[in-house]
Amino acid sequence: MNAIVTAGMVVIGDEILSGRTKDRNIGHLADMLTAVGIDLKEVRIVADDEEAIVEAVNALRGRFDYVFTTGGIGPTHDDITAEAISHAFGLPCEHDAEADRLLGEHFAKRGIVYTDARRRMARMPRGATHIVNPISVAPGFKIGNVYVMAGVPSIFQAMLDNAVPTLRTGVKLLSVAIPSPHPEGTIGGPLGEIQKAHPETIIGSYPKYLDGKFWTEVVVRARSEKALRKAADAVNGMLEGL
Repeated sequence: MNAIVTAGMVVIGDEILSGRTKDRNIGHLADMLTAVGIDLKEVRIVADDEEAIVEAVNALRGRFDYVFTTGGIGPTHDDITAEAISHAFGLPCEHDAEADRLLGEHFAKRGIVYTDARRRMARMPRGATHIVNPISVAPGFKIGNVYVMAGVPSIFQAMLDNAVPTLRTGVKLLSVAIPSPHPEGTIGGPLGEIQKAHPETIIGSYPKYLDGKFWTEVVVRARSEKALRKAADAVNGMLEGL
């Protein structure tokens, strides 16, 4: 229960980098992981380029407990995530028999031809396990500590709902927000000293503007209620003394 569990994310797609598609998955993943006590530490956005995907996934999977990828597991020629993840793990990329069966039955029920392009969605590294997709059937997959999911937000969210209960979780961060009438330039130095004195906490300051007035929100985060309260008391004392 005292362990800190960490995660990284790789967002894959030329359409994200070009601005044609606006990412909605980073924030959702951050919310979901924070809720169960997993710290999302790093997010990389990479093109539909195998070398870039392999480099990003290998870097993050060695650094964090979990890595989540979104995008690039569809039926088109530029959906190369399955091959890239296989390459990253040094495994063959194969048509998974169960995924092939699920997709074949799904398209047959809809009276749609199960083409070679659609069959691409059944590919995954040898030995990968499925992440269930209750929306469009084509599964995501897990290999090692890497969870590979669709980029379409509704499908990503549904896959994530199935993945999260399988994760090892840590102690959730507690937080308290403290309003300050003083700007960051005034409180920055004292806040830095408080942070040094309370290393078990994370203290951030965020400028705000409301009703024609500027102010600063100070947020203190910690995994211990005692540590949180001591640092918050120090912040309140500092603000009262200004």
